[in-house]
Amino acid sequence: MPPADPIPEAAQTQERDLALMRLVQSGDTEALREIIETHQQRVASMALRVGGPTVDIDDIAHQTFVRVWKFAHRYEPTARFTSWLLTITRNIVLNEIRYRSRHPTVSLDAQSDPDRPPDPGPPDLATRRPDQALLEAELQTAIDEALQKLPENQRTALVLRTYENLPYEEIAAVLETSVGSIKSLLFRARTSMRELMESYLN
Repeated sequence: MPPADPIPEAAQTQERDLALMRLVQSGDTEALREIIETHQQRVASMALRVGGPTVDIDDIAHQTFVRVWKFAHRYEPTARFTSWLLTITRNIVLNEIRYRSRHPTVSLDAQSDPDRPPDPGPPDLATRRPDQALLEAELQTAIDEALQKLPENQRTALVLRTYENLPYEEIAAVLETSVGSIKSLLFRARTSMRELMESYLN
């Protein structure tokens, strides 16, 4: 009898998240801690790339997991946990953006906090030649600046697809739209990014 096909890693992760959320729903704080340790970098990365360098990603991450705990009873096992989590993160980031648009005071804390999680860059940047590392850092800065010029829904879709590698169905769940709309958003986002990056690449 042939061995059973191994369970895909994504499915294993979803099963683990579901098991942890069942524990969180019963009031298990250790399960919440494990969820935080597993997903905090994902939340921070999305907050930074969608909200821009001036958002307080520590505060956004804190608010996100507070809401995971507070509204755990609303989580339905039929939904992927990552979709539910990143929907919460996106809503908090949008609230922060709206607040900043009404109160345009620049906060230096978010830019100078030594405990702020680093902007995720190339994984081996520190081991590269100084000139190569500098060029890659400049390119990443240019990409991040171009991202911030996109409409929010295009930016979020592109971040979730490019940096989080989420399937169209999950991105559609986060943005509460159809898969067809997500493909259209991504096409427009990529077209705009090429135009915005053209002068830099030339």
